Amino acid sequence: MIVIIDYGIGNLRSVANALEKIGQDFKISSDPLVLQKAQALILPGVGSAREGMQNLEKLNLDKLVIEEIKDGKPTLGICLGMQLLFERSEEGKVICLGVLKGKVKKFQKERKVPQIGWNDVKIQNSKIKMQKYNSKVKNLLRDIKDLSYFYFVNSYYCEPEDKSIIVGESEYGERFASIVVKDNIVATQFHPEKSGIVGQQLLSNIITYFNNIYH
Repeated sequence: MIVIIDYGIGNLRSVANALEKIGQDFKISSDPLVLQKAQALILPGVGSAREGMQNLEKLNLDKLVIEEIKDGKPTLGICLGMQLLFERSEEGKVICLGVLKGKVKKFQKERKVPQIGWNDVKIQNSKIKMQKYNSKVKNLLRDIKDLSYFYFVNSYYCEPEDKSIIVGESEYGERFASIVVKDNIVATQFHPEKSGIVGQQLLSNIITYFNNIYH
C-alpha cells in the first residue's frame, strides 16, 4: 500500500486522483503507524519550506520520515516534497529533512517567480549510467521521451551536492534538477499528477521502480 503523507500542505486530491487513474491502491494519512506499515510513501507539497517542516514537526513525522527513508522505504517527493528531502532551503533559511545532500535555492530575481506552467525535462543519460541501479533507473523513464513537458509551480529549485543523482534537468533562466533518483528515493520538481498522460506514465513507472528496485 502506498501512503500519501498528509501534513497539511500537500495537494493531496490531485495526487490521489492520479493514482486512481492508473489503478494504484493508496491511503492518505498522517498516522505514524500507517506510514510505518506502508510499502511506499509519497511526500507531496505546495507552499513554503518553513511551513512544511513546521507541520511535519508538529505531527511528529519529520524524524519518522527520515528513519523510514534511511531504512530503505521507497519514497517519492513531489515539488515542495522534493525540496524538503534536501538539507536546507533558502526559503525561510529552514533546515529540511536532509536525506539528500544539497540545498534549495531561489531563482534569480530577474526571473518571474514562481515559474508556473509547462516546461521540458532533459534526460541526463550519463548520470543514469553512474548510478548503482542504472538499468532500473532507465526503466523508471520507460516511454518518457526526452524533452517531454511537465507542469511546474516553483520559485525555488534543488541543487544536489552529488550531481550523479540528477536524471532530469530543466531550464528557467538557469539549469536545475527536475528529477533526482537515489536508491529508494525518487523526486520531481514538477507535478506528475498535473502533467497529463506523460505524468501518469511516469507515476506508473515510479511505482514499478519501487516494486522492483531491490528484486
